[in-house]
Amino acid sequence: MPGPEVLRTPAHAERHAAAWRALAADVPWASYFSTPDWQLTWWEVLGRDRAGRVAVWPGDDGLDAVVGLARERLHPRLPRGSGPVVPLGSGAGAADHLGWLVRPGRRDDVRRWLGEQVGRRTVLLPATDPDSDTADLLPGLERVTTTPCPRVRLEEPLPTGSSGLRKRIRYDERRLADDGVSFSWVPPGQVTPATFDDLLRLHAARADDQGWATSFTGDRKRFHLALVERGTEGCGPAAVVARHEDEVVGVLYGFRWGDCFSYYQTGWDEAYAKRGLGTVLVAVAMREAYSDRCAVFDFLRGAEPYKYRFGAEDREDVTWLRGRGPLARVLRSRYGA
Repeated sequence: MPGPEVLRTPAHAERHAAAWRALAADVPWASYFSTPDWQLTWWEVLGRDRAGRVAVWPGDDGLDAVVGLARERLHPRLPRGSGPVVPLGSGAGAADHLGWLVRPGRRDDVRRWLGEQVGRRTVLLPATDPDSDTADLLPGLERVTTTPCPRVRLEEPLPTGSSGLRKRIRYDERRLADDGVSFSWVPPGQVTPATFDDLLRLHAARADDQGWATSFTGDRKRFHLALVERGTEGCGPAAVVARHEDEVVGVLYGFRWGDCFSYYQTGWDEAYAKRGLGTVLVAVAMREAYSDRCAVFDFLRGAEPYKYRFGAEDREDVTWLRGRGPLARVLRSRYGA
């Protein structure tokens, strides 16, 4: 059987984007981070120096498999190509639920091609979806860590969780309304540069107030605006925006794909902390996602206690490693810790 078509630039891979999305829609575990929207945008903006490539296996009706590879740079001073082989779209940008899209009948072909491509190089597969069976595609992988990614099944408009939480949310919403704060849903395709600027401003101010470091800074703006441009109807960046009169005082930002909304980042004015603005932003996002026919609200990585108050249950991504020598030891220590 002929091998895959291997694409060496995002522009060449772009011509398969529609078939790639269709394949992702057919794979039950697939997330926004496994679509061409995320992976090709990442390649164009964040991964141009990462030796990216995408292999596609055509089928009778579209694509049977898509496998993207890149090389991680562990430090800017290290030479290019010195890091491990990683899935395209991982690393910078913080993708969760990764994995290669492969129909059952193509697994042997993909396994053979990956073996040829990787050889004896160190391989790091971070934040891999537990249902992707990615570890089956490369022999010798070692599980080095798991990452909790809490999620909520959206079975009704109000968030799940305790009756006390629901009561508190209704109370805080009334107080915010009395203060003149209103909320609006910004669907895929309508997130603007101004909305993203407000998110960055509020997120940075909150990080400064709370005294914690963040990698979600202005140098990520180009990447996320490119995600907006690549979005299709019902798929891509979306947000909930809170306004007091003409001023934006809160933004919750995430990605809509299939029947899932993935909550990626937020920022809100500390002046409204006593009014529960952060909690209400999440509740409104759940309500709007439910109205938009989402069945899952995914909090993505992190086991912060507030997520479980909404009734979230853990789904654990797995990080796999294969290799020996100093590089593998460094990675095992970093991710194992």
